[in-house]
Amino acid sequence: MPPLSKIIIFVFRRTLPSMDNLQQHQDSHLLPSSTNDEDIIQKQLDDDLPWYALRLFTLKTQQVIDYLEEHQLDYFIPMEYVDVEDRKHRVQQKLRPVVRNLIFIKRTMSELSIRKILTDAPFKGSVIRKSREDSQYYEIPSRQMFEFQAMCNPEIVMRQYLSEAQAKLKVGTPVYVKYGPLKGLSGRLVRSNKKYFLLKEIPGLGVMLKVSRWCCRPMVEE
Repeated sequence: MPPLSKIIIFVFRRTLPSMDNLQQHQDSHLLPSSTNDEDIIQKQLDDDLPWYALRLFTLKTQQVIDYLEEHQLDYFIPMEYVDVEDRKHRVQQKLRPVVRNLIFIKRTMSELSIRKILTDAPFKGSVIRKSREDSQYYEIPSRQMFEFQAMCNPEIVMRQYLSEAQAKLKVGTPVYVKYGPLKGLSGRLVRSNKKYFLLKEIPGLGVMLKVSRWCCRPMVEE
């Protein structure tokens, strides 16, 4: 597994192509230039804009993408490779959304402006809120989202996705990774099938990466 500075950050922005063209587009668009890897990572870390989680009540993902692009909104869709068989019974790996009813939107404008855009959208959706009593959108901190995006890299093999409910049932210790390829990431150290994983949770989804427990250190509360 590559170190964190080399992990591909799959941030799908306004230039994201049609879902059908993702496979052929990934090498030229999604892979950062080797000469600028550190600059890209640092830029992501310095970006303090939070994100929103939007639940969709439509399966027309491309329609949602087109609408967000039209309104200049940055977004992220967790992707994974799946085996797809064509008409000639040839199996190829294609990038597909992990969850088709969930998309993350970066708060590049005021919450009021984003509310207006989503209210006028030709599709139905609901942004996760702080609580049932609070109508304000729940903001995912930029650092938390950055780490989640890194852990969603579809090139990583030992990775598992969990629903929000499944993630909450996992018992684990808050840790940060001090050594190894995942150095710099944080989450909960959990066990699954006698293996250790680093679990990262955000509203709507959780992702686990295999990690050595000896590379982790407990989080110290300030």
